[in-house]
This record gives sequence, structure tokens and C-alpha cells, in this order.
Amino acid sequence: MVTTAVSKSAFSAFAPMSAQRLLVFGGIALIAGGMLFGDIFAVFVLHQNGGRTGETLLAAAQAAAAGDSTAVGDAFQRVGGLLEDRGTKVDAHVHMTDAGYLALLLALLQPWVALSGVLRKRLAKLFIAGGVLLPVGIFSIHYVGLAGSPFAVIGWASVLADSAGALLIIVLVVEGWGVWKQFRGNRTDSPGKDAALDSSWEGRTLLSGGTILILLGFLFGAWYAAMDLYPHEAKEISVLQSLADQSAAKNSSGIEQSVNSYGMLAAERAVSIAAHSHIIEFGLLAILLAFVQPYVYLTNIWKRRWVIVLLIGSVVLPVFVLLELKLGLIAGGIADIGGLLVLIALAGMLVGVVRYGGSQDFSSAGVQ
Repeated sequence: MVTTAVSKSAFSAFAPMSAQRLLVFGGIALIAGGMLFGDIFAVFVLHQNGGRTGETLLAAAQAAAAGDSTAVGDAFQRVGGLLEDRGTKVDAHVHMTDAGYLALLLALLQPWVALSGVLRKRLAKLFIAGGVLLPVGIFSIHYVGLAGSPFAVIGWASVLADSAGALLIIVLVVEGWGVWKQFRGNRTDSPGKDAALDSSWEGRTLLSGGTILILLGFLFGAWYAAMDLYPHEAKEISVLQSLADQSAAKNSSGIEQSVNSYGMLAAERAVSIAAHSHIIEFGLLAILLAFVQPYVYLTNIWKRRWVIVLLIGSVVLPVFVLLELKLGLIAGGIADIGGLLVLIALAGMLVGVVRYGGSQDFSSAGVQ
């Protein structure tokens, strides 16, 4: 198989087992892992969790109408548990993908970090470790709780998540200090020639596609803020007031209608926010990957295929998330397929990064 040519200057900027290579590999792996977890969560947890939350809220309202304060308290306690279950899984997904974005940014920043190669490599390892431990800790919060914790309100899973977050902050601070030293003219170790922006079709397509995605996300966010945000807030107050009135009147059908209205309102808000955030995130991902393309050691045709697959998935997922309320599960399934396309493209690029590193190691060892 014929692979794309890689210049010596690119090799020098991506030295064997360097901080830059670790951050590129770890960043793509974290993003892929976060997206895979997000797809699994959306298919097997999200909708079921929402259904149980609505049922429990309805039970709470009916208990309030019956004057059963104990049942009301139990129902809201279950609602809190369901919301925590959903929230920790969403946070784990978001934090893992965001750590991946940061890792790619740090990889691009390495030529301007005036620290020794050994220290930069250690920082890269610490960052990847923190990027893994943070979502693991967040995910475990709901299941571990306060069991065995010496703290009154903080469990061991929260301690793990907070410690991992602190580790990421420390790494970012030290990296920032290295950049400051670079601009102060105190470089201690040269990481090689600064890599120029990739001018290939793949790089240009990812840059332009990512910019368009971010622009569309901002435009949709502005439209939502202008047209739907305040009406949704006013409707939420109205629905909750109606729910309280129907409970006081002991009107079972009215209670059920109010709970259903509240669920639909929450769904409308959720799909709008999800579509807005996902299209911007995919735009940022495309721009970051544009800078990584010189390190994807694949044939030109396969590099282009992965770029096209990624951009298609980046459009399909947010569009069909937005259409879920109109098309139902069909739209949700298509949205999941869009996420899977992005995941497949990331896996393909990750293979290219691994092959790049292997070919460079052979070149460094004098193997032709």
C-alpha cells in the first residue's frame, strides 16, 4: 500500500514517544471514548431515564393530591436519584471528550512550550491520566455515593474526580508557564521545527467545514435565544403553576396533563441545547483535526474518506437530534448513526497516527 509522504521536519516535530505524539494519540482516543460512551448512554439510558423521571414526578403530584407527604418525599428522592444518574453520565461523556480537545490543543502548542522534552512528556502522561480518571470518577459518583467516605457530603468518587481535575489544572498551568518562558526567550529544549498548517485537501476541508459548523451552531443558538428561550421559561412557570393547582384540586387527569406538558417542554429544551452544543463541538473537532492531518499516515484516498465520513456524521447527528420530537425514535436512531460515523472516522485517523509513529520509529532506527 502506498502511503502519504512524511517530511523530515514533520518527523522532528513528532519525535518518537514525544509529548506531542502522546497528546495527539491520547486526545483522539479520549474523544473517541467519550463519543462511544455518549452513544451507548443515549441508546440504553437516556430515554429510559427520562420516562422513569416523568412517571416518578407524576406519582409525586398524585401523592400530593392525596395528602400523602411521605410518598411525596419518597417520590422526589427517587427523582433526585434519577437526575443524578443521568447527570453524572452526561458529565462523564462531556468531560472525557473535552479532555480530548484540550489534549489536541496542547499537542499543537508543544513547539512553543519552553520546557525540557522529559518534563513535557511527563506532563503529557499526567494529562492523559487525568483525562481518563476525571470521567471515571464522575461516572462512579452515583454508584459509590458516600459509602466509606470520611467526609459528610463528598464521596470517594467525587474525591477522585476532583483530584483528577486538579491534576489537569496543574498540567495546564505548567504548560502555560512553558509558553511564557518561550516568549521570554528562555527555551531550554527545542522540540524541532514548528509544524506548518497542513495545506492538503484534507486540512483545508476540515478547516472550512469546521468553521461552517461552528458558524451554524452560533446562528442556531442565537435563533433559539431570540425565539424560544424566554417563551420556554415562561411556559415552564405556567406548567409548574398548573401542576400545583391541579394537585390542590385533586384533579388526576389535570395532574397527568401538566406532567406530560412539563416533560414535552423539557424535551424541547434538551434537543435544542444538544443540537446547538454538538454542532459547535464537532466544528471545533474538525478544526483541531485539520492540524493533525500531517500525522495521519494513510493513503490520500483513505484520509479523504475519513474526513468526509466525519463531516457527514457531524451534520447528521445534530440535525436529527433536533428532529427527534417530530420523527420520534427514527430520528434518534439516525442521530446515533451520525455519532457512529464520527466515531468510525476518529478510529480511522487514530490508526493513521499509530502507523505514523511506527514508521517514524523505524526511520529513527535506520530501518528503510
